[in-house]
Amino acid sequence: MNKFKLTTKKKQYFGTVLFQIEALKDFGNVSKGDKGGWIEKEENLSQDGNAWVYGDARVSDNARVYGNAWVSGDAEVSGNAEVSGNAEVYGDAEVYGDARVSDNARVYGDAWVSGKLKITLGHFFGYKEKKEDLKYFDNNEDYQLIGKGDCEVEEIKEEEKDFTLSNGAKVSEQTVREALEYVAKNK
Repeated sequence: MNKFKLTTKKKQYFGTVLFQIEALKDFGNVSKGDKGGWIEKEENLSQDGNAWVYGDARVSDNARVYGNAWVSGDAEVSGNAEVSGNAEVYGDAEVYGDARVSDNARVYGDAWVSGKLKITLGHFFGYKEKKEDLKYFDNNEDYQLIGKGDCEVEEIKEEEKDFTLSNGAKVSEQTVREALEYVAKNK
């Protein structure tokens, strides 16, 4: 038995007609009757495994999603791209061309994956042009924030933790905490 069907609900996306999918049975995290994302044709999504297209995600051309992979958010998979295994493509990510995303790889955010790439493991959440510099900002001992272009990060100064009331008065963070504690104790 097939796990999904193309519904009659369709939309145009850059000249391609996409159909919303609907689950015909329970599998993985999907329940019978759940509406999924948008695909051009049945061959874009495997009828086997737990693969699924969620939300406003789109799969078109000769692209395929199979295994236990899923595509969600506003992600797009097109061209001859394949998403398989336990791979996840989500957010505003785009996978196209002859790219392969497989195994436990995650592609998300504003990442673009194209060309003849095979991504099998890791987290991918953005892209960098070859001539573009990245900036690294230490957030704490365990993490760094990565930026590109004209970005700046400043540490919050103690005096910036003040609150401005509607009458224009400044109140410190400590005063706000004490007031909230007083209210909570005297309810």
